[in-house]
Amino acid sequence: MKRTSLFLLAILVLVFSGLACQTLTGLPADQISNGTSSEVQINPEDEAAAPPFELEPGAAQVTVLDMLSAQDTLINLYQQVNQGVVSIRVLTEEGGGLGSGFVIDDQGHVVTNYHVVEGVTDLEVAFSSGFKARGEVIGEDIDSDLAIIAVDAPASEIFPLPLGDSDAIQVGQTVIAIGNPFGLAGTMTTGIVSGLGRTLQSMHTTVDGGSFSAGDIIQTDAAINPGNSGGPLLNLQGEVIGVNQAIRTSNFTTTGEPTNSGIGFAISINVVKKVAPSLISEGMYEYPYLGITSTDDMTLVYQEALGLPTSSGVYVTSVTPGGPADRAGVRAGSQETEILGLLGGGDLITAIDDQPVANFNDLISYLVKYTEPGDQVLLTILRGEDQIQLEVTLDKRPSP
Repeated sequence: MKRTSLFLLAILVLVFSGLACQTLTGLPADQISNGTSSEVQINPEDEAAAPPFELEPGAAQVTVLDMLSAQDTLINLYQQVNQGVVSIRVLTEEGGGLGSGFVIDDQGHVVTNYHVVEGVTDLEVAFSSGFKARGEVIGEDIDSDLAIIAVDAPASEIFPLPLGDSDAIQVGQTVIAIGNPFGLAGTMTTGIVSGLGRTLQSMHTTVDGGSFSAGDIIQTDAAINPGNSGGPLLNLQGEVIGVNQAIRTSNFTTTGEPTNSGIGFAISINVVKKVAPSLISEGMYEYPYLGITSTDDMTLVYQEALGLPTSSGVYVTSVTPGGPADRAGVRAGSQETEILGLLGGGDLITAIDDQPVANFNDLISYLVKYTEPGDQVLLTILRGEDQIQLEVTLDKRPSP
C-alpha cells in the first residue's frame, strides 16, 4: 500500500522550518472549531477607571468608511484573482500531496514550487470553477524551487494573473496569499511584507555536499501553511509579487505538519519573470556562479577577531579552486584567529558593479536578479588596508 508522504524541506536554523506543502490528510469534523468564544465579564469599576484612548490632534483616524473601503478592496481583489489560482494534487512513489499554483500566461502554463511536483507520477490541476485537468511538468528549477506545469484546459478556464515588480515593494506593505492550505482550496490570508532580500538554502547541492543559496526572497507574516506552496503572494492591486514557498516554525500538528508562526517566505516575482520563460522553452534555467562561501552574519566579535575596519560586507571564508573568483584572484581567509575555525586575512567584498553589499544576502540577490553565466562583474574588495577592484567572469552553477 502506498503511504502518504509530506512534501517538506527542513531548514534547521535554531528552529525547524518546512516548505509549505501538504499531505493528503483530513481533519475530523469533531476537531474543527466552531469559532465560538467564552463570555468575558467586565467590571464596570475597572471600565470607568480606564479613560478612552484619544488620538493626538492631527493624527490619522480610521473610520468605519475606511474599514468598509478596505474590506471592499479585498473582496474585489479575491473575486478577480482567485479564478487564476489553482489547486494541485500529486501522486509520487512515496504517496500523495497537495499544493497550489497560478496561471502565468494565455497558454495555460501554471507556476508552482519544484518541491510540490518533485518525483511526480500523476498530477491533477483543479481550477476555481471546479474544472479539473491533468498537468505535465515541463520545466524544473531546483535552485529557486520553481516549476512550470502545462495544462490542457479550455480558454474559458485560463485567467493569467498580472505580474508585479518585486523591486518596488516595501517592508510594511499589505500582501495577500491565496492557496490550498490543508486542502482548503481558495483560502485567502492577509499580512504585510516583513522583510526583503532574504536568502534560503537551495535544493541544489554542491560537489562537496553543501548547498547553494536561493536569493531575493520575500519574508511575510501572511498565514502560509502546508498546501500553500506554489500559490501567489499579491499586492493590493492584484499583482503577483511572489510565489509562496516556505515557513519557519516550531509549531507542528499532531501528524507532524508544520503550521504558520508568522515567518513565511516567497520567491520574488522578478526572479520568476527571469526564470519562467527559460523553464517553458528549455525546461531548465542556469544560475550565475561566483565560487565563494561567506559567513552568514558578520558580528562585531568576528570583525574584531578578523581585524576588519567594518562589519558591513561579504567576508570570503573559502574560494572554490578553479572557480570564477579563484581565477580572478579573490582570496579566502588562511590565518588562524582567536575564534576556532575562523581564518583571517580573507577579502571583504563591499560592492558588486558599484552596488554596495552589506551582507551575503545582498550579493546573492544581485547575482540572481541581474546577472547570467558568462557575464563579467566588478567586485570592490577591502584587502587589509587596501581597496582593490577585481573583474570576475561568472560561470554557471556546477552540478554535484
